[in-house]
Amino acid sequence: MGQYLNSKEPYDQYKTVMNGPYFVDKTEILEELIPALEQEQRFFCITRPRRFGKTVMANMIAAFFSNTKKPSLFENLSVAKQEQYRKHVGHHDVIYIDFSEMPRECHAYEEYISRIQDGLVRDIQEVYPELMIEKSEAVWDILSLVFDKTGHKFIFVMDEWDAVFHMSFITERDRENYLLFLKLLLKGKSYVELAYMTGVLPIAKYSDGSELNMFLEYNMATRIRFSEYFGFTDEEVDMLYQRYLSRTKSRRLRGKIFVSGMTDITRHPENGYIIHAQWYAH
Repeated sequence: MGQYLNSKEPYDQYKTVMNGPYFVDKTEILEELIPALEQEQRFFCITRPRRFGKTVMANMIAAFFSNTKKPSLFENLSVAKQEQYRKHVGHHDVIYIDFSEMPRECHAYEEYISRIQDGLVRDIQEVYPELMIEKSEAVWDILSLVFDKTGHKFIFVMDEWDAVFHMSFITERDRENYLLFLKLLLKGKSYVELAYMTGVLPIAKYSDGSELNMFLEYNMATRIRFSEYFGFTDEEVDMLYQRYLSRTKSRRLRGKIFVSGMTDITRHPENGYIIHAQWYAH
């Protein structure tokens, strides 16, 4: 298992979330992604504001598909009922990249992108030593070589793809080079089995050309598909609140205000929850 290729990190991160008291099963999204494997439209970009669970979902998708040799985390979750569950869980090679991560004391785009390029090449060399891969080769050329020689394909899960645009050292030329890097890595490549990418702002915010036009983008404003998997539905909020009540005697709601002796709670159609309770300051 490598830094990017079949990394254990997404598995362990998602396992930690599952162990929490307020875990919600969102694995039904996998039932929409599995049919897209190896299809022409296999490129998905989910853009949402921060704190909408994009990273949790990215970790879940990577943990599900990745061949980490670890026990499945999904046996008791919704996706396990899917007809092709056994065929796909833990049976794919996954390249997981968190684009918000940087090398230590990074001051230039070349240092940033070299960490990703070199890490990917190192991982591939370890898995395919018989191919005599040179470190100086471009990673897309290496992946194409792997596909040509072995037929192996890869699922790409990329979190916070637009993080680089907010780094202080990035110039306009660097932005162009980064978009070109993603295009050369993904567009028109037979080795891409599926590509799932998350970001904060729409692709069009950064690219007005054809670099990433293979992606179908799903945002909050124009496409409702996948919306139920990010944030919580009304029913999930109700469930989580009841779970909270059952676990907590002293209920902290805001700042240093606690609620005690709660007698009733109702939902208002516009203002969320209305709580009828006795209050005291703490």
